[in-house]
Amino acid sequence: MNSSLDGLKAAASKAPIVPVLVVPDVAAAAPLANALVEGGLTTAEVTLRTPSGLKVIEEMKKACPELIVGAGTVLTGEDVRNSLAAGADFLVSPGMSPRLLDALGDHKDVTFPGVATASEAMTRYEEGFGMLKLFPAAIAGGVAALKALSGPLPHLQFMPTGGVSADNAGEYLALPNVVAVGGSWIATEKDVSSGAWADVTSKAKTALSKI
Repeated sequence: MNSSLDGLKAAASKAPIVPVLVVPDVAAAAPLANALVEGGLTTAEVTLRTPSGLKVIEEMKKACPELIVGAGTVLTGEDVRNSLAAGADFLVSPGMSPRLLDALGDHKDVTFPGVATASEAMTRYEEGFGMLKLFPAAIAGGVAALKALSGPLPHLQFMPTGGVSADNAGEYLALPNVVAVGGSWIATEKDVSSGAWADVTSKAKTALSKI
């Protein structure tokens, strides 16, 4: 793993939008990475929802070494090991389980576990996680929930994902406890499958210009 929590936060401060990517075809990895970087983004999350996910991480890193690429939908110890071997800079999980917690070992500092309640957030913080993913953000209360959590839990930092869009990303990013947002609108599955790289770059630039 080539990154650190400080490195992730630094990248997020420059471009706090993290596209959540589903990439079935490995051939799309390099042009997609280039399109994101050209659009000004610094970080991307490749989900492991397709058999090609790990290889896509490898190819995106080869094409754009400066792009911080993480593995999403990390569910098992095998996912952790394979993602690290593929060169993932960070790991994202929709939640946490005892077995996954054990498998993460010393990599908790660059893992974003999903939480939906104050109790889950407090528990993850006590376990050593430095940044949390409010997920699914829209169902878990969205902007209002994060505002409420910032009072009693000001030391916690979040990357809300799930229901974040071009229309509300700015509302999330205006909150003091939000470091970045994750969303699929920058590079949709349709964009990726059709090779609409100019559109991806354009959407990235537009999103960054609004925050």
